[in-house]
Parts: sequence; C-alpha cells; structure tokens
Amino acid sequence: MGSLNTNLQLKPIKALNVRQATILNSKNNLVVHGAAGTGKTYVVLRKALAEVEKQKLDKVIIMRSAVPTRNIGFLPGSATEKTKIYEAPYIMLAAQLYNREDAYASLKKQKKIEFMTTSYIRGANLDNCFILVDEFQNMNYHELDSIITRLGENCRIAFSGDAGQADLQDNGLDKFLSIIRRMPDLFDIVEFGVEDIVRSKLVKRYLTEKFNLTNKKGVWPVLVTSEEHG
Repeated sequence: MGSLNTNLQLKPIKALNVRQATILNSKNNLVVHGAAGTGKTYVVLRKALAEVEKQKLDKVIIMRSAVPTRNIGFLPGSATEKTKIYEAPYIMLAAQLYNREDAYASLKKQKKIEFMTTSYIRGANLDNCFILVDEFQNMNYHELDSIITRLGENCRIAFSGDAGQADLQDNGLDKFLSIIRRMPDLFDIVEFGVEDIVRSKLVKRYLTEKFNLTNKKGVWPVLVTSEEHG
C-alpha cells in the first residue's frame, strides 16, 4: 500500500463535540446521521483519508446515489461528466482538509480517491479501501444492500446522511437499519442533533427554530426502525 504524496498533508483537526470525537475514535464501521452543518461528512472523510495516509488502506471510495435535490432535467455529456456535479462537495472538503485547492484532483490522480455512483456498483469487488456512502437517505434498500455486499477484505464503510433531507420518499433506511442494529459489534451508530451544528450560528438558529415549530422537543428526527415502531 502506497502512502499519499508528501506534498499533501492532512491538517490536524479537533473534535468540536462528543459525536465528532466518537467518529474519530471509532474502530468500527459507522452509520452517521443528523442535522446539516454538524460536520458529518467532513469528519468521516478526514478519518478515511488518515487511514490511507497511514497506509492501512489503499484508497477512499466516495459513493452516492445520483438523485438530484430537485428536477433539473436531462444532463448532457458523458457519464463521467454527469457525475462531476456530485463530486463538487468533496472537491471543497478536500481543499479544506489539505489547505490546497487541487487536493481532490491530486488524490484522484494518485488513485487515492475514487468517486462512484450506485448505478455502477453491481459486479464491483471492493478491497483494501474505506467506503464513504454519503447522502444515504437518498438510497433505496436495493442500493444499500448492493453496496454493503460488495465489501471484500480489509474494508471499512461509513454511511452518512440526514433523514430530514431525503429526496427519495421510498428510501430503504428502515429495513436496512433494522439489520445494521443487529450488528453492534461491527457498527457504531452516531446521531447528531441541532445542538451539534458547527457550520454557523445562523444555520444552528434556523434549524433549531424550524424544528421547534414542527417538533415540541426541538430535536432532530432520529433513525427509527420498523421494529422500534412496533
């Protein structure tokens, strides 16, 4: 396993709350869920890249379902060009993590980061990698099942998302999580609430007021399984 280019140096980060610390200290696979602005993807991606930097894993695979947040119609271009729109958040995150605007492009060139959509997961065999499944609330059960059954030797996986921002009404979280919760020895489930928002005071106040209007407890919806509904 090759380490990252020495020109790329991950900047050190400090957990800003208990839940971020849980992610950074976890030795298991992860399900990370909660409000926007809590640093879920940022912290998980940083953890994944650190594993590559330490030569424990070969690369990070970022995986998303190609579901737009609104109907934007037909996107012209090749399959590669169409998926670039979904890579934009990770280009920005990599720039922040390395203090270099070209960090993501450099990592891709070194084959230390790979971006995939669930459209191309069937038949893939994933070994020696850290898989970050982002926006997993926009995946149906078939997609989630297909991803996790592709994992081979020496892999870690983290599912990150927010049920409050689901674009897919018939998502597969309920069924999928009822299985994951039966494997506490392999998965840590980390739930963020509005109190954990670190993006800005405005975002924290806005989301707090939003959920005070719809939820008397003023807390973010938790991941509930059908068994818990029972």
